[in-house]
Amino acid sequence: MKLEPQRLKLFLLDSELVSQKDVDEAEKKAAKTGEDLSGILVKEGKISENDLIRLRAYILGYPFVNLEHEKIDPDTLKIIPEPIARNHNIIAYRKDGNNLEVAMLDPDDLETIEFIKKKANLKILPRFTSREAIKSALKQYQKSLETEFGEIIKTETSEKIKSIPGAEEDEEEQDLEKLAEDLPVIRIVDTLLKHAITQRASDIHIEPMEKEVLVRYRIDGILRNAMVLPKKISQGIIARIKVLSRLKLDEHRLPQDGRFKIETSEEKVSFRVSILPVYDGEKAVLRLLPEGSHGFTLEELGFREDQIEVIHKAIRHPTGMLLATGPTGSGKTTTLYTLIDMINHPEVNISTIEDPVEYRMPNVNQTQVHPDIGFTFANGLRSLVRQDPDVIMVGEIRDNETAALAINAALTGHLVFSTLHTNSAAGALPRLHEMEAEPFLVSSTVNVIIAQRLVRRLYKAKNSYTLTHEQIKELGDGVDPDHLLDVLKKYKAIKPGASWKDVKFLKPEPSSESPDGYHGRIGIHEVLNVTETIKNLIVANATSDQIEDQARKEGMITMFEDGIIKSAQGLTSIEEVLRVSSE
Repeated sequence: MKLEPQRLKLFLLDSELVSQKDVDEAEKKAAKTGEDLSGILVKEGKISENDLIRLRAYILGYPFVNLEHEKIDPDTLKIIPEPIARNHNIIAYRKDGNNLEVAMLDPDDLETIEFIKKKANLKILPRFTSREAIKSALKQYQKSLETEFGEIIKTETSEKIKSIPGAEEDEEEQDLEKLAEDLPVIRIVDTLLKHAITQRASDIHIEPMEKEVLVRYRIDGILRNAMVLPKKISQGIIARIKVLSRLKLDEHRLPQDGRFKIETSEEKVSFRVSILPVYDGEKAVLRLLPEGSHGFTLEELGFREDQIEVIHKAIRHPTGMLLATGPTGSGKTTTLYTLIDMINHPEVNISTIEDPVEYRMPNVNQTQVHPDIGFTFANGLRSLVRQDPDVIMVGEIRDNETAALAINAALTGHLVFSTLHTNSAAGALPRLHEMEAEPFLVSSTVNVIIAQRLVRRLYKAKNSYTLTHEQIKELGDGVDPDHLLDVLKKYKAIKPGASWKDVKFLKPEPSSESPDGYHGRIGIHEVLNVTETIKNLIVANATSDQIEDQARKEGMITMFEDGIIKSAQGLTSIEEVLRVSSE
């Protein structure tokens, strides 16, 4: 039941929470800006948000609850998973028999109520609450995690752990194996992994310090502290991860790599594990790779129409090479998987050689390299060519031999996808030259080069601002403001006659749903189409700057310009674009 603005106004005046004068002034502003009357009154401090929500609850006939100082039973809290609680501003706070009382900002959100009703198989009783109360209650998810850890870190576990350093070398592996199978240690690791999945983390860092163990999650590309655990359970956690990954328990001096998989009720997730000896013990980093995630489209990844057209043309070629470039974690592999998914038909034989195999794809022959036994990218690629493939994906071109084999494969009737670690699209060409690839062969094989970074998406940001003359100058060295303005007009981010004063940007707004004002990520890209003029420059051993200048003359948009376009469209912030483009 929606509350009409006029009805709310009458109740506001009748309650004497605000004066007639304040309401009249707020109405005038609302007429000019299109904002909500009540929102203006709260923003200007004429009425508190709590009082406004209490009044709404009274008018609509819902009870109001304040959870700011209420301790919620962890079992009741967990009935609604944390991501759903955050995204829909809903908290399960009391369960009585078959009844579940939930606090919400919008009790008329029937879709969410119905979803929780089916999931929990309980009768849902919605209650009004404030944004601050929701924010306070959400913190209890973290506290419940800490409580759970506190309960399962028992004296028996710490005593077992303390006994290990003094063990004889031949007994150490047996002791660590027993420790890894100890129930409290299993529960600690399982809780860490499941919590990372619900938080949408891409990586888990378990870092031993002098007196404690720090657990951090990378969410939307940013590392965030998740837990601080007692130092005494460090060996138990690492031992458990080694057991899951089938690594050597008694090897503490050398790095080890492995992987394992777990299944939740919602999804399958593979974990890529790296163990590294550090001063205070062993550090573990786990990369989360969701297996059941749906395929992306180029539009969802952030490519524009003109870029997609160039890429489509390149993947329709039966031969040649397409390269994706950027630093680690910039989404290169996801882009290549998306391209493979687009051409994955029964009549096409697709083979990959990867380190590691990050996502499983149906009808694609995926091979994992094993350098420790001599099975490298180069050896794997040499064998793949004899498997009659139409399309080959090489996880990364790392050395001269792999570069030569990839180019040869592209020359002899195969479409080759691969990645390189360079900062820009044009920078990939001199990099291949450094790997002793002949310029005339590179110009004959490379069709398209994609460079990319990932920026965080803004989450429900509303406050807009324009750049001052000084801020425009500070955007970066070599940035031409007039050219940038033309780019924004060309891609319809602003109106044709607009000036910099008309370009609106958004800042992130922290909220209970998104503490930093961001949620998810999107790519910023530059797509270099290797035209005849570019080929001539490659053969002439031109520098990356010369190649980029020519590509821009032919219409290529740089990553930075693409980021500014997305900022002007409200998808991300200028701060994000500057952060990733300066990497």
